[in-house]
Amino acid sequence: MQKVEAWIESLGYSDCKLEVVSADASYRKYYRLFIKGRTYIVMDSSMQVESIYPFIDVSVRLLKADVQIPRVYAQNLTLGYLLIEDLGDIHLINVLNEMSCKLLYTRAIYEILKMQKADTSGLDVYDEKFLMFEMNLMQEWYLERHLGIRLTLQEQQELDKVLNLIKDEVIAQPQGHFVHRDFHSRNIMFAGRGKVWVIDYQDALIGSITYDLASLLNDVYVKFDREKIIELVLEFKILKGIKDVSDEQFIRWFDFMAMQRHIKILGIFARLKIRDNKPAYIEDIPMTLSYIRENIARYDEFKPLGKILDKIQ
Repeated sequence: MQKVEAWIESLGYSDCKLEVVSADASYRKYYRLFIKGRTYIVMDSSMQVESIYPFIDVSVRLLKADVQIPRVYAQNLTLGYLLIEDLGDIHLINVLNEMSCKLLYTRAIYEILKMQKADTSGLDVYDEKFLMFEMNLMQEWYLERHLGIRLTLQEQQELDKVLNLIKDEVIAQPQGHFVHRDFHSRNIMFAGRGKVWVIDYQDALIGSITYDLASLLNDVYVKFDREKIIELVLEFKILKGIKDVSDEQFIRWFDFMAMQRHIKILGIFARLKIRDNKPAYIEDIPMTLSYIRENIARYDEFKPLGKILDKIQ
């Protein structure tokens, strides 16, 4: 923290106080800076300095698209520090309940619609290879390293078939959209009066139309009734002006996109524990598995994956 304090002093601020806010799943740390009755957030990416550049780049893109994001007041690209707007401590997850979810999710959906209008030139593409790489994290880190499960040749073939089917269904959706990649209730801030702000968007890619929608509505940290979620999925479809695709097909796109994301998350949560010494995320695996199990029950194509997951019971 001493280096951060020295940088703050170099900006001309004195008689200020810093306190730790959080450290996320990456190598970034966040501090709240108190200066003469006002507060700011210091983002410390000194352990991952290269992440500063995409953060600033994507910030500009989103600001131009009128997306609600924190403003950047000062930066040091060499040290990896940013001084940004303080949006408070209330995340969407803190205020979501059965009564508020329709309103707040709708507000978040409007932010997705705005994000999908953002400039995507130069961003990497969420292509078939990357979709498969992400899903393969489940076998390496969750099944093998976390649970010690080795698949038989037949199980491997069946899993590969399921993952390829998911990948093909995702790629069949409309592509070319700005994708936040982690748009969920812990990365959306609540500012009162139903207003929401978007954070943690620096890993944005170009990808499928339903990715951020699936991330939001099939959030592994909070869960609501399927009927309410599908109502919101179809509301997004209407707001997006999609008329040449049936509701059933769009829901299928949504479910397969969510399946890709949840399979990936199993691997990422296990990797955070094993490789990065961040075990807290393991506690969110049961919710992730429950989403996967529900989709397995809906689609016969996923049944082979269900048999593999039965081995962990």
